Amino acid sequence: MATRTEPRWVRWTLIALALGFLLFFIFLPLCIVFATALSKGIGVYLKSFTEPNALAAIRLTLLTALIAVPINVVFGIAASWAIAKFDFWGKNFLITLIDLPLSVSPVISGLIFVLIFGAQGALGPWLMEHGIRIIFAPPAIILATIFVTFPMVARELIPVMKAQGNEEEEAAITLGASGFQTFWRVTLPNIKWGLLYGVILCNARAMGEFGAVSVVSGHIRGQTNTLPLHIEILYNEYNFTAAFAAASILAMLALVTLVLKSMIEFKYRAELQAATKTEN
Repeated sequence: MATRTEPRWVRWTLIALALGFLLFFIFLPLCIVFATALSKGIGVYLKSFTEPNALAAIRLTLLTALIAVPINVVFGIAASWAIAKFDFWGKNFLITLIDLPLSVSPVISGLIFVLIFGAQGALGPWLMEHGIRIIFAPPAIILATIFVTFPMVARELIPVMKAQGNEEEEAAITLGASGFQTFWRVTLPNIKWGLLYGVILCNARAMGEFGAVSVVSGHIRGQTNTLPLHIEILYNEYNFTAAFAAASILAMLALVTLVLKSMIEFKYRAELQAATKTEN
């Protein structure tokens, strides 16, 4: 049977629409960010990062990511292992909880922590009596970031573990391997690309989160402003050069994330093809 394809003009029209969309909504904004950041010269651009409030925002952003990402890695591995390898009561409820941050607005997520840890919240009076400050302080920013990012790793690992099944782990245990040895030498090598992919996405979301962090931070300069919040303040003050200079950091993070994502997908496909050839 002869192969039927769409007319050439239809194909070129669809390609042009796709390229135009990418140009207008992705490439053009990136160009504007870097052009505005460098509009007053490289000296002013670099000086924007040495300002005390900018350095404090960068430090807090990095600290938040350094705490949130490892916690979500541990949770993601444990949750995906339980969901993919075992059947237990409440399994569907656990899956629903994992997807909850993706279905709830980040602003609502931040408000939840205010209602729990705020001065008028459920635990607020007790925390104030003991001199513990959560809301409008770095702990609230870290908690809010953990909440909005914890599905990232688990959602990448669950389908990978389900596709692999239990045969290799059962064979390792039958041969005398302990639970830790089975995980370290069998499970972890099989999920390494999915895990790394989830870590990259989790880190990118943690460093770029705005909505939930904005609610719980209090916008205290030099103390509770992460990089996205610092950008907002600079922009509202019409300090466009410094605002776009700070935004260029997040833009570069997005580009690095995209490159790493493509590299991981390429490596995974190469290993999959090699494994398929070996089996054949």
